[in-house]
Amino acid sequence: MSLLGVAQFAPTDDGELNLAAMIELATTAAGRSATLVVFPEYSSYFTPTMGRDWVDAAEPLDGRFVAALAALAARLKIHVVAGMLERTEDAARFSNTLVAVSPAGAVEAVYRKLHLYDAFGQRESDWVVAGSIEEPQVFAWEGFTVGMQTCYDIRFPEVTRRLVDAGADLVLVPAEWVRGPLKEHHWRTLVTARALENTIYIAAADHAPPIGAGNSMVVDPMGVELVTIGEEPGVAVAELTTARIARVRATNPALSLRRFGVVPR
Repeated sequence: MSLLGVAQFAPTDDGELNLAAMIELATTAAGRSATLVVFPEYSSYFTPTMGRDWVDAAEPLDGRFVAALAALAARLKIHVVAGMLERTEDAARFSNTLVAVSPAGAVEAVYRKLHLYDAFGQRESDWVVAGSIEEPQVFAWEGFTVGMQTCYDIRFPEVTRRLVDAGADLVLVPAEWVRGPLKEHHWRTLVTARALENTIYIAAADHAPPIGAGNSMVVDPMGVELVTIGEEPGVAVAELTTARIARVRATNPALSLRRFGVVPR
């Protein structure tokens, strides 16, 4: 049995306050024996409207934010995953990046958002460089192989399937899922579907309201919602086992019965 913490809060444009909130949530999760804690997309910096200030707030992977995550992970002896604004060679845009840090304080995996949120009246691509299509970076955690994807990516089932093809049986989904008509329904349905169709665990961490929809959750390979936070900031801890995956796949061998692969477009 492995314990995973999914953390929900509402990041701001104050990096120090964001880190303070993350430290408190991670410490709470670790106190409940979680050894992996997942934070939302844009944990390092967020405002209601994307603009030039976001580009200015972007950091390199060896910058202050990742260094603080590394120190936190090493102190608590846990894995930490969070979203950040990463500086790029484009002076006008940044990368929407996820970083996974090990208990040794080392960066184990990086993911740059592939599908930008140019939908529901938003234009993320005005300010963000889309990640390049490359082999998925996964990392090991207590017998699981862990993959990462970001927010709007969850609407594209091939992203999760590609991670599963790379060996992932647990996929982390940091998000800033904007509230709106039917958006909470979309969130819960899509997160559950990705777990069900791939017979994997999904841990999805969203922003708390008023901008985000909340409802951060962990869903198991049979589509069972193990924990949900709701609308308040906080952290929830779920028990995960590789035995559960094996039992579900014996009952529902969907992966082995599939007749199509995933190729880049």
